[in-house]
Amino acid sequence: MMRAAGIVFLKEMLENLRDRRVILSAFFFGVLLAPLLFALSIAWVSKQVVESREKPLQLPVSGHTLAPNLMKFLRENGAQIVEVGWHADEAAQAVRSGQQELVLFIGTDYVDRLRAGEPAPVELIVDTANNRAGPSIDRTRQLLDAYGYRLAALRLLVRGVDPVVIAPVDVRMLDVATPAGRSLLVLGMMSYFCLMSMLAGGFYLAIDTTAGERERGSLEPLLALPVKRGSLILGKMLATGTFMSISLLLTLIAFGITLSFVPLEAIGMSANFSPRMILALFAIMITFVPLGAGLMTLVASFTRSNREAQSWLSVVMLLPVAPIMFAVISGTKPSRVLMAIPSLSQHLLATAMIRGDDIPISNFLVSASTSLLAGMALIWAATRLYRREAILG
Repeated sequence: MMRAAGIVFLKEMLENLRDRRVILSAFFFGVLLAPLLFALSIAWVSKQVVESREKPLQLPVSGHTLAPNLMKFLRENGAQIVEVGWHADEAAQAVRSGQQELVLFIGTDYVDRLRAGEPAPVELIVDTANNRAGPSIDRTRQLLDAYGYRLAALRLLVRGVDPVVIAPVDVRMLDVATPAGRSLLVLGMMSYFCLMSMLAGGFYLAIDTTAGERERGSLEPLLALPVKRGSLILGKMLATGTFMSISLLLTLIAFGITLSFVPLEAIGMSANFSPRMILALFAIMITFVPLGAGLMTLVASFTRSNREAQSWLSVVMLLPVAPIMFAVISGTKPSRVLMAIPSLSQHLLATAMIRGDDIPISNFLVSASTSLLAGMALIWAATRLYRREAILG
């Protein structure tokens, strides 16, 4: 049986290596395009963060003459004041249109309220939908809070009260995150791309060896050969799994190469994608290959044309990545129970590996065994399906 499956495996491998569509899908769009776009997007984000830290704070202020001491404080702390004479509505329109990232508006009642010892109102007009304005907004808020604390301290001193009384709690933050751990803020979706690349690697091969055979009319002569049908379909799935494994390995290598050019250190992150790390991630994620190959082959076997198979598999391929999307959004942490969920367990183990955490061998064994068992069940279902004469209908 295995000899026959090996012959079918070699036949499918050779035939599909000649198919440019399969090669482009398995080894270009998934392997090269995804890591390249991922690395470019991270590099752009890193550049924006570094530039926002280094560039001076441009702060448009309307009503600057009403608060000379505040203006002096802001200038002393690195803010470049841009004097504008807008009304509140005009300032809001300037921010809404994107002409300005933010505007500090000081009303006419600022002076009277300040002299009376009451809270003096200032309006910081911002557009929180503008992601690029976030750093400037945070810096301005910090400066305004610092100036407010200074005024409060001076008022207490005038009244003979120690300013320490307004700070009953001394909060000291201790950040225990490592550079590798912080890198998950941008690398958390890497396992998603790897899984999608893996599935894309066997996508067209799974279709061509099932629905493609039926559409070309070559399925019936193939099943008429004096070979067990289980051997035929097993050889086809071995070819699909091989393409998926190659696609996964090349994707991880591509990530390792592209991320070496991304300046993550500039934003306090690091990505240790050494050959050892790549092999470790490959060992974690390859256990999903039988499940993916069995699932795509089983679904494609029910279809009667390439187009129908592509439509169904495009939807079915979303099922394995759905748990990963949920984990990324919710910040799910690894646990023994979650290791029993294929794709999610691979994602959690991969992110733990990137973060530099110790992975209990039991977690890996649970993840590998459940994924392999689910894959074996799907492979068994596919072989049972091909033993039925209805497969030719």
